[in-house]
Amino acid sequence: MSSTDPLREMPNAGKSITKLLCLETAAIVVGSSFQFGYNTGVINAPQAYIKEFLNETYYQRYQTQITSSTLTLLWSFAVAIIAIGGMLGSLIAAPMSQKFGRKKSLLLNNILAFIGAGLMGFSKLASSYGMLIAGRFVIGLNNGINMGIAPMYLTEISPVKYRGILGTLNQLGVVSAILLSQVLGLNWVLGTDELWPLLLGLTAVFAVFQTCTLPFCPESPRYLLVYKDDEEESRKALVKLRGKDYDITEEIDSMKEEYEEEQKERSVGIIEIFTTSYLRKPMIIAIVMQLSQQLSGINAVFYYSTPLFIAAGIPEEYSALPTVGVGVVNVVMTLVSLSLIERAGRRLLHLTGLAGMFVCAVVLTITLTLQVDADWLSWFSLVPVLLFVASFQIGPGSIPWFITAELFTQGPRPTAISIAGLVNWLGNFTIALAYPPLNELIGGFTFAIFAGLLALFWIFTYLRVPETKGRTINEITAQFRSAVDEYDDNKKFYNSSTKL
Repeated sequence: MSSTDPLREMPNAGKSITKLLCLETAAIVVGSSFQFGYNTGVINAPQAYIKEFLNETYYQRYQTQITSSTLTLLWSFAVAIIAIGGMLGSLIAAPMSQKFGRKKSLLLNNILAFIGAGLMGFSKLASSYGMLIAGRFVIGLNNGINMGIAPMYLTEISPVKYRGILGTLNQLGVVSAILLSQVLGLNWVLGTDELWPLLLGLTAVFAVFQTCTLPFCPESPRYLLVYKDDEEESRKALVKLRGKDYDITEEIDSMKEEYEEEQKERSVGIIEIFTTSYLRKPMIIAIVMQLSQQLSGINAVFYYSTPLFIAAGIPEEYSALPTVGVGVVNVVMTLVSLSLIERAGRRLLHLTGLAGMFVCAVVLTITLTLQVDADWLSWFSLVPVLLFVASFQIGPGSIPWFITAELFTQGPRPTAISIAGLVNWLGNFTIALAYPPLNELIGGFTFAIFAGLLALFWIFTYLRVPETKGRTINEITAQFRSAVDEYDDNKKFYNSSTKL
């Protein structure tokens, strides 16, 4: 019998999923994706206690009672300010990650997480609602940077075979953290008048975990090769991530080829992307897709579902339980969507999700407006809310980001994704700020507005959004180029005919 192990002679016989890769993935997902998800859901359950805090501290400062409309505006601003920070953070993320690298950028970003957690956690002790608002803004800045870097970092450290699976952990981390925040926000856990500052301040735990684990992990091999032009360090990082028995030659060569392709295509600025005819159409599609996610009304549920259930007639002591149910549906349907996305296609899933949300918004409008005369409708309102969230995760929850990345080649893609991210955060801010006063003004009819917007987004998707499943990026972009060329040819023919 030969003493030579045939597995050792085979390239990549070793395991590409190593303990270090698992540690680095956990550091990124928990420290970044969880951070974003937690701060999206955490403000929901303790709303009544935080509004009372705003009321008390306003009186201490101005020696006068705050009006109901001013309190609503102050509360909605405290919720929405995280999106302003997110917008700024999303603009900082790309240049920051290129200058400092993916790893160091996330570690530096944790400073913002600690500052934000401290401001929110000690706001009640200091009797300062300004600290609470400032803390939400700072943590929003942290979230914007995290969500600009974490998905990219995950993609760059993943083996090609497992890139899709590890890449989807970012979205799964977000929805899992939303659920965690909703469970911790129950009034028999941390959602109390005394403990809500601790509930908000716990966001520092994710930063602590990342700060303690990420230093033991390597930088992105792609960053080291492409941006630092350091092939030796890139090889060392890959060996650590893949294991000593893994043949990294093919992966290094692939990164080199990718870099060479990127160098062939120049970058495109914001003005050019809107003035170039074959780029303008996909950019408009990307923007409307992002708006279809944020203006669908989903954040009215994520931010305000507890008071929504109270308004629907569900007893206040039980109102947090349906909110947890929303979180569970959110996680389950994210897993379902991720399993379907390569089978059903992006366009079909998005249309299905928008249609489901439209129906639920109509039903919710009816139940919220009629429940005053029919008490039995109170608990029935749970059904359209849960199905609303489920429909969101089928398509609008993730498809807009897939579509945006697939509509552009390497040159214009970074600019397009930055614009899309800015629009996404702007939509987030608009709903977070506008929903509470709008709900006070027209009540359940607020969801009639969402239903109208969802109908418009469905029509736009049906008429304008192409299916990208199974098509290369070059094939997709060629479709827009050919459409422009055909339009130009028809225009020339028309002009020549009129001259005759």
